[in-house]
Amino acid sequence: MNETIKTQLNHKTVRKFEERSVEKETLKTLVDVFNHSASSTGMQQCSIIRVTNKDIKREIMKVSTQKYLEDCPELFIFIVDVYRNYKIAVEKGFEGDSYRDMDRFFQGFTDAVIGAQNMMVALESLGLGGVYFGSILNDYDRICEVLKLPELTFPVFGVGFGYPAQTPQLKPKMPMDLKLFENEYKIFPSYLEAIKKYDDEMTEYYDTRDEGRRSDSFSDQVVSKFKQVSQKRRDVLASIEKQGFNIK
Repeated sequence: MNETIKTQLNHKTVRKFEERSVEKETLKTLVDVFNHSASSTGMQQCSIIRVTNKDIKREIMKVSTQKYLEDCPELFIFIVDVYRNYKIAVEKGFEGDSYRDMDRFFQGFTDAVIGAQNMMVALESLGLGGVYFGSILNDYDRICEVLKLPELTFPVFGVGFGYPAQTPQLKPKMPMDLKLFENEYKIFPSYLEAIKKYDDEMTEYYDTRDEGRRSDSFSDQVVSKFKQVSQKRRDVLASIEKQGFNIK
């Protein structure tokens, strides 16, 4: 097994970092990795905002509610960015409005996900650790405001990274027979029965990680997450429309 795959199989979310900066050369390498990631139709409709201003980072943290966001040595916000290509097209004399299509939105969203994951693999291979912040989407409109995002852009998630100051446990994952099918989707007669062993593994994982303060099974987490309803997050289509995309 090569070192890249070993790194991927050992992926852990890091939430505590050493108080030292990531070298400029390393940052350039990571940005280059992002820039050479696959892009839907080759249009490269994604950009990154590197947040270095402490006040802006604090405002993002308030949306996220995850205090450790402020302590990340580096914070990159990945965004859908159709604005750039829209301006290129206008300068070329284009007069249509197809750039507002949801297809373009999802192309940019996909670009962001692919680019961020490529960057995560790269930074972990260099001895750094990272954490995804989907929590910045607790308030789409506020993030757009804080980052001064123009129309035809939209936040996807944040990635915080630096040199790890902790060594988290490897989190158990659901068995692949529940995720990998051949030719057609497989429906199980009882999903609770199918994940029983995994439920036990997750309970033990949290009990060990949190020293007995928490003892969650995966199935309990599923119910808990479905009960947690954020109206702002449910209204995502309204926020996307505010940014100039045609959701119809």
